[in-house]
Amino acid sequence: MKNLLFASLFALAAAPAANARIQTKVVDYKDGDVVLQGYAAWEDGFRDSRPGILVVHEWWGHGPYARRRAEQLAKLGFTAFAVDMYGKGVYAKDHEEAGKLAGAFFADRSLMRRRALAGLEQLKKLPFVDQKNLGAIGYCFGGTTVLELARAGTDLKGVVSFHGNLATPTPATEKPKAAILVLHGADDGFTNPGVPGFLEEMRKVKADWQFVQYGGAVHSFTVPEAGTDTAKGMAYNKEADVRSWQAMHSFFDELFSEKRGK
Repeated sequence: MKNLLFASLFALAAAPAANARIQTKVVDYKDGDVVLQGYAAWEDGFRDSRPGILVVHEWWGHGPYARRRAEQLAKLGFTAFAVDMYGKGVYAKDHEEAGKLAGAFFADRSLMRRRALAGLEQLKKLPFVDQKNLGAIGYCFGGTTVLELARAGTDLKGVVSFHGNLATPTPATEKPKAAILVLHGADDGFTNPGVPGFLEEMRKVKADWQFVQYGGAVHSFTVPEAGTDTAKGMAYNKEADVRSWQAMHSFFDELFSEKRGK
């Protein structure tokens, strides 16, 4: 009875006000001399702190897709920050340009980690963020980025990679602080070559990791703008999109349920 009463009181304290709504804010910040522009989303009306989630965009750059995901996280009760890895206003016009932009970071993992950490510092400054309860998610290029944060020993509770490239020249040398969830298209020809090495890396450092594959899904399976032609190697898969988001939700529920109040 005592535990039930405590749980009820906690839920009451953590619950948002009846008129709570999603707030968003464009945030300019810097990494050294590089001006960046991120996007914050949170639900107002809470009387306690919220876990914070970093969102790292695809190789195209910071745009509507990452912002949409930040808003979805806010609706789940998190404070989210969609990071900018390339620079304010930089968004690829085609695959060739996207490859060049992302390629600079794939070639320099220290730059990738540092630029993501600059975004993480902005997340910590946002309303209602519990700085002891932070996570990160990323898509494609962003999935690689959040895995690099985990490999670097960043103080995160968990990271989630959606169809990210799993290979790295800088593998973890000790157990990451973050639990790791990889959500992967079973037919993703772009990233499948990196799977064996990733699994071996996780086993070697005894990471807390999960690896989920979605049958029939190719690269970019969460991105409606990718179209539905799997022959191109990049295509949207509604079932995999819904299931992977639910997997992320369950993962964060396990890590943050007591702090999120939901």
